[in-house]
Amino acid sequence: MNAQAQAQSHTLSVTSDLLTGTEWSAAHVRELFRLSADVKAHPDRYKSALAGRSVAMIFEKPSLRTRVTFEVGVAGMGGTAVYLDHADTHLGDRESVPDVARCLSRWVHGIVARVFSQEALEILAAYASVPVINALSDVYHPCQTLCDFFTIEEKFGSARGLKLAYVGDGNNVCHSLMVAGARVGAHLRIATPAGFEPDASILAAARRDATATQGTIELFRAPEEAVSGAQAVYTDVWASMGQESEAEARAAIFAPYQVNAKLMSQAAPDAVFLHCLPAHRGSEVTDEVMESPRSIVFDEAENRLHVQKAILLMLLN
Repeated sequence: MNAQAQAQSHTLSVTSDLLTGTEWSAAHVRELFRLSADVKAHPDRYKSALAGRSVAMIFEKPSLRTRVTFEVGVAGMGGTAVYLDHADTHLGDRESVPDVARCLSRWVHGIVARVFSQEALEILAAYASVPVINALSDVYHPCQTLCDFFTIEEKFGSARGLKLAYVGDGNNVCHSLMVAGARVGAHLRIATPAGFEPDASILAAARRDATATQGTIELFRAPEEAVSGAQAVYTDVWASMGQESEAEARAAIFAPYQVNAKLMSQAAPDAVFLHCLPAHRGSEVTDEVMESPRSIVFDEAENRLHVQKAILLMLLN
């Protein structure tokens, strides 16, 4: 079976874009995980899957994992990735977002966008005639959290019924964990300081979606309560890109939410630690936790390659 047939045999009909993660059902996510596992186990099957295809990569924010894994992923399947940094394409500044979308659609087969504004991303997708993939915005980070749950399933066999504690800021990663968690049937336990909870509308929608998979989403104030008995503990930076001016104030507020050995001791004996990276060691997580046998952060980083290759196959084939 050739790579394109292999990909299609794994793929349900999906929407043309991946902007929030809510576009994909639980069944779509399950298909993505099956395809990701096959891509990881048999990369040679897919070495020509994107032959003759090109992907534009719009990056308004710096990146290590996202840029390298998408570029290597496209090249590893025989395609071409064209990287456009902030100096080349600042959406809505040098050129209008609709114009960028319509021009790129004449030249490439897909757009990967790592942007500040979710709104700009939505406009880009509305005017593009090719698939658009959210590689991070201020509201969502779907590629990351789909990878996270794929990695969790590698470790535990299934994420259904698994307790995942997220400790820190109710940010874009937190939002996407709720969206993806609802589709895999996980039990999310989110601890944030007052005023830093996840968006209420995204929370409500994720809770509705979770009913179909018997997943749950709970909010806590105390990190110890969220982590108690959890099989996976997740954190992210306290000040995201674009919030640098708030870093000092946030450091004082979030200090009790540091993931350290004491907090990890509240989790289940087989609990793993996750972080989307980059990590600020000594702030949201200690070196001791990052370097412990419980840490699977570099498994997550590796799996960004395999899961994103599968995403490209699902949307571009």
